[in-house]
Amino acid sequence: MGSQPPASRAALEPLATLDPAELAGVPTSSPLTVRAAALSADLLYLGTGGGKLLLFSLLDPSTPEFLRLLPIGATLPVSAILPLPSVARLLVLADGLLLLADPLLSRPVRRLGSLRNVAAVAARRGDSADPASASCSIAVSVGKKLLRVDLTLQDGDELDVQTREVAIVEGVKTLAWVDDSVFVATATGYSLFSSTTGQGVDIFTLPESSGHPRVKPLSGGDEVMLLVDNVGVVVDTFGQPVGSSLVFNTTPDCIAEVYPYVIVTGNSKVDVYRRRNGAYLQTIPVARTGQGVLIVASDDDGIGTELVVIATAYKVFCYHKVSAVEQIKASLRRKNYKEAISLLEEFESDGEISEDMISFVHAQLGFLLLFDLRFEDAVNHFLLSETMQPSEIFPFIMPDPNRWSDLVPRKRYWGLHPPPKPLEEVIDDGLITIQQALFLKKAGVDTVVDEDFLSNPPSRADLLELAIRNIIRYLCASRMKDLSSPEMEGVDTFLMYLYRALDLVDDMEKLASSQNSCVVDELESLLDDSGHLRTLAFLYGSKGMCSKALSIWRILARNYSAGLWKDLSENGSSGTSVDKRSGEEIAAIEAANILKTSSDEDLVLEHLGWVADIDQELAIAVLTSEMRESQLSPEKVVAAIDAEKVVIHQRYLQWLIEDQSCDDPHYHTSYALSLAKSVIEAVRMESKYRGKDNREIDSDAQKIYLLREKLQLFLQASDLYDPEDILDVIAESELWLEKAILYRKMGQENIVLQILALKLEDSEAAEQYCAEIGRDDAYIQLLGLYLDPQNGKEPMFTAAVRLLHNHGESLDPMQVLERLSADMPLQLASDTILRMLRARVHHHRQGQIVHNLSRATNLDARLTRLEERSRHVQLTDESICDSCRARLGTKLFVMYPDDSVVCYRCYRNQQGDSSSGRGRSSRKDVIFKQSWLVSR
Repeated sequence: MGSQPPASRAALEPLATLDPAELAGVPTSSPLTVRAAALSADLLYLGTGGGKLLLFSLLDPSTPEFLRLLPIGATLPVSAILPLPSVARLLVLADGLLLLADPLLSRPVRRLGSLRNVAAVAARRGDSADPASASCSIAVSVGKKLLRVDLTLQDGDELDVQTREVAIVEGVKTLAWVDDSVFVATATGYSLFSSTTGQGVDIFTLPESSGHPRVKPLSGGDEVMLLVDNVGVVVDTFGQPVGSSLVFNTTPDCIAEVYPYVIVTGNSKVDVYRRRNGAYLQTIPVARTGQGVLIVASDDDGIGTELVVIATAYKVFCYHKVSAVEQIKASLRRKNYKEAISLLEEFESDGEISEDMISFVHAQLGFLLLFDLRFEDAVNHFLLSETMQPSEIFPFIMPDPNRWSDLVPRKRYWGLHPPPKPLEEVIDDGLITIQQALFLKKAGVDTVVDEDFLSNPPSRADLLELAIRNIIRYLCASRMKDLSSPEMEGVDTFLMYLYRALDLVDDMEKLASSQNSCVVDELESLLDDSGHLRTLAFLYGSKGMCSKALSIWRILARNYSAGLWKDLSENGSSGTSVDKRSGEEIAAIEAANILKTSSDEDLVLEHLGWVADIDQELAIAVLTSEMRESQLSPEKVVAAIDAEKVVIHQRYLQWLIEDQSCDDPHYHTSYALSLAKSVIEAVRMESKYRGKDNREIDSDAQKIYLLREKLQLFLQASDLYDPEDILDVIAESELWLEKAILYRKMGQENIVLQILALKLEDSEAAEQYCAEIGRDDAYIQLLGLYLDPQNGKEPMFTAAVRLLHNHGESLDPMQVLERLSADMPLQLASDTILRMLRARVHHHRQGQIVHNLSRATNLDARLTRLEERSRHVQLTDESICDSCRARLGTKLFVMYPDDSVVCYRCYRNQQGDSSSGRGRSSRKDVIFKQSWLVSR
């Protein structure tokens, strides 16, 4: 037996109390004692111990109306009333007899059959759900028999009654019929019988000391509660336990259900439990007078019913189910937030509350918690509300009136919290309430203020920071929602306000630099006055106000370089320890990011200079950016680049030529001149500082090598520059390979050979150049340069011998001999010259042989042609044309080399065609005949 805990909430509330005898006008000398009660729609039926039925109307439950009293027999005390709306009848069990009455008690009752000593009766659950069926079934226990009675409503309001035996069972106390299963309770236990086949099965046996068994069908039509002492075991239609059992505080005398509650009476009290988990909710105080047990009744269809009737012997109390909203509201009035949240979860799981109301309650909870200074919990509930609008928070951030005042919805909450006001005022009022509660607590008065606040009062600064951080959390989550443009502007602008209030610089800059809906007019002066220029610059940039953003970045760069502001790299706020940048560099980077997308030439060129002063690579990236819609004018860019920024000038021209395919000779020449000057300057600086260590020398050499390589590649690849201008610049330098390339472009072959052979002494390159020229005299000219280099230089005999060895066979020996120097050692050139002469004689004789063979072939062909022309052909009268097959006779004819003969007419018809009469083509199918050259 469980002990009764204190009531936690009111699930049922009283509506009316009625005195049946007084309303029915029964004299006090013959009082009415209520023994049974039943509800059907808006009608209340009461059965008395004196054999009377009373009918009351509950159209207005607060003022029940007496309708009729029907006597059924003074010696027939009523023990059960079952409304049967599908057959328009009321079934009454009185003193073991089954009686039928009409729903309005307008006619006398009639007995149902000849049944006597009826122990229990139950209507089939679900028959009343469809009144149009005009039939219903009831289970009746008479003696040891379990009967099924089928009632069908016929024309003339007559009933057709069919009775058949279902099973044999003894000692039935109560029945319940759900679906096809008839549950039977006896003093020894519970059984289950099929209403169609009569097959039965025992569910479980009751202990000997067990109380009165009871069976209660539950709403939904597929569950039944079986009572074992004070435990209600819930089973399905097959008798298998489902869900959790309900443990009552007392052994119930009577059970009713108003979904989602179960109401039981016992020990002169009425308790209310939650059906899902059996949690105790409420005890209804009822002053019982007279004898008998308390009776509780509700409509058999527990879903949708709101009323429950509790009857004593002489009084009837009508109770109404308190709606989910009202129960939650009552908890909130007591500021019992845990209970309210528990109720909300409970009603949500039971489907007793709509999704919109759930969102509404979460919002209401949030506002109450907000005014109670529990900001984190408040925002948690705001986030759970699907219908709450972010604009409802705006009045807590900025006092009315403001730009967004009209956006704040005028929602009708339950009036449990004050009107919205700025957070500072909310906190001040909350602190005053806490102080008052502290005084009341010392005086022994209980308050609703949180005990944590009373034991450890918070400071105003801590509360304000906590409030702002949680409002920030809510606004950040709101940014993910699909909001209107004005609402989004308010969210982002207020978010920036709150970031600035806590000096959350990183968050401010992140918001300002990303896509946002901040209103610049509202934040300009705020950020400027507070010194958050970087955030303001980011904001200008994200809004396309590039000129203002760049001006700020320029000011910041100047302040960082002048030491007016603390460098960002000192406090590690930008970058990692591996890649830290100064504030000046960061300003240049952000400015460059804006300039890369801008097509405003004047704006780009205005700020290009100071960006280049900080980082030339950034300036180059700005000029060569492909992100802008239209490229800058090369003429203006080249004119704007500082003459001292050689790298920028070169890189821009290189991009212009290589990536943009610029074919303007002026830019090609400018690029080549700039590269040439850089090379000359690098060589000069390297020779000036010869005293460097090896590492510096290697670095300079590498730099010069890369510069010269770039210059050489460009001079070879481009044909649009002016080589004479380049030569004027490098004329006095030692850039011989570059000079060779330029002279080659100008067609100065002799000078190119001189440079390659004498200045660079690159024999292989010189011979390759001669091969490109394609004339033998180029090799002779090169040989002359090797043998007579002039200017006091010794002859290059080794190179000359190499040249003769590689190309001597194709040279004219006389020209070679003329070029040979008298000072050249004979042993160096003898073998080469001898091989050259032998090859020359071999080539001469080979030519003679080929010449004579050609003459012989020509003579052979002429002889063959002569023989063909001198052939004699004899034709007879039987000779026919190989084309048209006509006799030739004395006709003119033509003979082809394949000996085919055609008449002259066919020849004229085929004139221009090289095919003979036999289809052989004299052009494609050449006929070879032996001649004297072949035969001999």
